[in-house]
Amino acid sequence: MLAGSLLEKLATAHRGSKNRPLNFGVYYKNTLVALCHALEDCVLEFPSQPLMITAFQRGKWYLEEADRYGSLAEKSRQVVIMAATEGGFAEHPTSQRANVELVSLKAEDPVAIEWHLMILAPTYTAMVLCQELSAADYGRDGVPTEDRQRKFYGFWTFEPELVTETVKLAIDHIHTYDPQLAEKLHQQVAEIQQATPPTRDDQGIAVTKAVTKVVQYLQVYQDDLPHSAQHLDQNLLSNEVAAFLRMAQLIDQADPSNPKAAAEVAALAEALGQLLDLPAWQMKRLRLAGLLHRLAPLQAGQATVEVVVETMVEEPNAPQAAALEDPELPQASLLRIMPRLQAIAQIITHQQEHWDGTGLPSALAYDRIPLESRILGLTAHFQQQVIFHQATHSHLSQKANPLVSALADCQAQANKYFDPKLVETLGLLVKGLEQGLTLTAHQPKIAAGMWLLDQD
Repeated sequence: MLAGSLLEKLATAHRGSKNRPLNFGVYYKNTLVALCHALEDCVLEFPSQPLMITAFQRGKWYLEEADRYGSLAEKSRQVVIMAATEGGFAEHPTSQRANVELVSLKAEDPVAIEWHLMILAPTYTAMVLCQELSAADYGRDGVPTEDRQRKFYGFWTFEPELVTETVKLAIDHIHTYDPQLAEKLHQQVAEIQQATPPTRDDQGIAVTKAVTKVVQYLQVYQDDLPHSAQHLDQNLLSNEVAAFLRMAQLIDQADPSNPKAAAEVAALAEALGQLLDLPAWQMKRLRLAGLLHRLAPLQAGQATVEVVVETMVEEPNAPQAAALEDPELPQASLLRIMPRLQAIAQIITHQQEHWDGTGLPSALAYDRIPLESRILGLTAHFQQQVIFHQATHSHLSQKANPLVSALADCQAQANKYFDPKLVETLGLLVKGLEQGLTLTAHQPKIAAGMWLLDQD
C-alpha cells in the first residue's frame, strides 16, 4: 500500500489495535465496476439522501460515469469527486451542480491511484476502497493490456462504523485541498450521525436489497465474459459469496446478545460432521450453511429479512436446477438468486424441520430431512441454548456448565425435534469440549470466500 493513501491510513489504524483486522483482497476492474454500479443503484432507489465521496483516479474515468453521477446527485445531499485533472473534467454539466464538488488531485497524490466509493446515510452505508497494483506488483506478467484485467487491492463493506471512519479520513485528506469544503463535509457527517437511527428491520431491508443488487450485477458481468476469462469469472463469483457473508456478519453484529452465532454454529456443525466422517464436499456445504444460516426467512425467534427477488430462468441442465424448481424453497429466500448456492439454500431452508414431521416449511420427517439440515438445526439450537445458559448462570451463585445444560435441552427434544443419533453424537462432542477440545470459531477471510463453495 502506498504511504499516505487512504487505504494505507485505514489499514494502519486497524493494525495492532482493538479494531478488527480488515479483509483485503485483489479485485479485477470489471468486478469493481459491477460492485460500484450495484451500490450506486441503491442510492437511486433508497430515499436516503447520502453523502457520497468518490475517487476516480483520472478525470477520464469520471467523464465515463458523469451522466450517471448527475442522477446520483439528484438523490444525494452531497457528492464529492476526487480525480487527477483532465480535459473536460470540470466542464461537464454534472460538475456544475450545486451539490457536486470536484477535488483536483495532484499527480503525486497517492489517492490518485486509488478507486473509492463511500456512501454514508442514516439508513444505508456502503464502501469500495481499493488501490491499483503497481507495475512491480504485477510481477513477470507485467501490466495487463486489457483494461478490465487491471487489478486493485482493497476491500468493500456495508459496515456503518467502518464506512464512517473512512469517510472522516477522506475528509481530512480533502482538507489539504479545500479546508472550507472539508468543514462542510464534517458538518454533514455530524448531521447524518445525529439523525434518527433506522430500525433494525429497515437497515436489514436496505442491506438485503443491496446484496441482491450486488449479486445480480456480478452475474450479468459473469455472463458477458468469454470462456477463456476463467480468472475474471472466479473473481466475480468469489464476490457473490462475499456479499452473502457480509450480510450474515451484519445480522450477527446487530444482535448484541449473540454476535458470534454464525461463526460458532459453523464450527459446531463442522465438528459434528467430522465425527460423522462426512466427505470433504459435504463439510464445505455444511460450513457455508452454518455461516449463512441466519439468512433463512423461516428462522424462528430471530430478526430476519425477506425480500422478493427476480425470478431467475435457468437452463434445464444448469447446476442445482432441481433446487430452483423445488416448490418447498421459500420464494423470498435471498439465496435463490445465486445458482451456485442453491444447495446451501436448501440446507438452510429445511433447518427448521422436526424429526417427527411437525416442522417447517415442508413437514418432512426422519431421514427425509436432508442430513446437513438436521445437523444445522441441531447445532444452531444448541449454540443458542449455550448463550442462553451462559447469561442465566451468570446471575446464579451456583454455576452450572452451560454446555451440559444446553445438551440436556437438546436431549429432551430428541425423537421429537431432533435426530436422536445426531443428539448422541453431539453428546460425544460436548464430552470432548469438557475435556479440553477447542473449536476455532472465526469468520472466513471474506475477500477469498470461493473455497467455501461446494465442488461435488
